[in-house]
Amino acid sequence: MATALYAGTFDPVTYGHLDVVRRAAALFDKVIVGISVNPRKTPLFSTEERAEMVRESCREMEGVEVAVVPGLVVEFAREAGASVIVRGLRAVSDFESELQMASTNRALAPEVETVFFTPAPEYHYLSASVVSDIARFGGDVTPFVPEHVGRRLREKWPRSSGGRASGERRSPRRPEGS
Repeated sequence: MATALYAGTFDPVTYGHLDVVRRAAALFDKVIVGISVNPRKTPLFSTEERAEMVRESCREMEGVEVAVVPGLVVEFAREAGASVIVRGLRAVSDFESELQMASTNRALAPEVETVFFTPAPEYHYLSASVVSDIARFGGDVTPFVPEHVGRRLREKWPRSSGGRASGERRSPRRPEGS
């Protein structure tokens, strides 16, 4: 039984992430979606909130489970019995850092392979940080995330404020044609 680990911050989970999960689930008997705890990042959502959103998003996917990855992804893969780490590549710009990470993981655990997935073309441009920025400024995120994730984003940044903290000034709207 082949188990794969797809780890990331998923802050928030997007349709691009879910595309990779679905495709990995078609190839592996079990896919663990690992919610990474990265001390170098300041996530919008807590680890548990991110895990809840991913669980809800994957609830109908057979063979998919969600777990928190508190340390090194490759060590978690070993402990969970995953022989493969799944990574998503959106663009050439992702490749260098992903190759470095895969090479480091191979040095630490040669028995764990890294497999790269490119998302479906409609998700190549999509990233969690772009989705967060859209939500922060009051934009519609429904094309990019499941409804329950969009709801959580709207709770963080209600549309009425346009994503601005209270007390921030809004730029005046320019008249059309100027």
